[in-house]
Amino acid sequence: MKIFLLLLLLGVNGAAGVTHSMKYFKTASSGIPNFPEFVSVGLVDEVEFVHYDSNTKRAEPKQDWMKEAVDQQYWDTQSEIVLRQQQTFKGNIDILKQRFNQTGGVHIVQVMYGCEWTEGTKEVKGFWQEGYDGEDFISFDLNTQTWIAPTAEAVITKNKWDNNKAEIAQAKNYLTEICPQWGKKYLQAGRSSLMRTDRPSVSLLQKSSSSPVSCFATGFYPNKAVLFWRKGGDDLHDNVEEGQILPNPDGTFQKSSDLDLSSVRPEDWGKYECVFQLDGLNDDIITKLDQSGIRTNSVPVPPSEFPVGPVVGGVVGLLLLTACICGLLIWRRRVHGYQRGLEVDTELE
Repeated sequence: MKIFLLLLLLGVNGAAGVTHSMKYFKTASSGIPNFPEFVSVGLVDEVEFVHYDSNTKRAEPKQDWMKEAVDQQYWDTQSEIVLRQQQTFKGNIDILKQRFNQTGGVHIVQVMYGCEWTEGTKEVKGFWQEGYDGEDFISFDLNTQTWIAPTAEAVITKNKWDNNKAEIAQAKNYLTEICPQWGKKYLQAGRSSLMRTDRPSVSLLQKSSSSPVSCFATGFYPNKAVLFWRKGGDDLHDNVEEGQILPNPDGTFQKSSDLDLSSVRPEDWGKYECVFQLDGLNDDIITKLDQSGIRTNSVPVPPSEFPVGPVVGGVVGLLLLTACICGLLIWRRRVHGYQRGLEVDTELE
């Protein structure tokens, strides 16, 4: 089987100190119309590279570089593994409903696991979190190699898993050894895309004359960015609401930071500026606060100029990601085929 034959011969080079990540989200749901009962996504450096859902029952590449890196046998094997996970998740929903004395309704269970590693060092951080209906259910403490149960309903699972020393050793090995090894190979496969640097377009937006002014940056990559307001050279924290970094449909990212100017005199606006900093760029992107440069709803803006696509796309992408990540789950792993995410066959009882 031709799986990363070239990648096995290659190393991942880069500047020391840069942190990368690989993580998987596995989500099962019940009672949600028109939404897949099971979704599995894999991300490297926050970019989705593999996707599976219970409607298609197929693991599929989400990036062109992933299509070129592996052959059809890889996808067949991956699909079989995740299909077994889907069946396990479905059974675990029923078990958890019994644990929490529930019958019908909407329920979501999920696991998130993966690792982060820093180039130029041996530092690796592994993580494994599981939950139910948006609340923590159980998580793995890599330092103590024990499971943490924040609720009484999870104690049964904790005791059973803590007593299985063989699987604890396997989990540790995956999180600290196998995960970063394969993460680096995926990173190498998509190097031209994942290791690039894209400058954003930065705009000042305002709904109305009395609304906060939003500094909006979109189209940047990677997602290691900082956006903040400054006055007279000093960073501002008061009257500032910072938004999260959100994905765009094209694989880039967006971020906003809102500044409340209700108590600022118009003649003092010139003292304010928005600053964008991106990992990989040597220079800051600075946007001066100027009334004439603000785009508002009260003044029609040509469609080609206003960043409607990235905004709407980012919201849609966020909603989809939230739907997949809105709760952390309950399924237990038996490790077969670590290379492609964990093979899972779990029982909670």
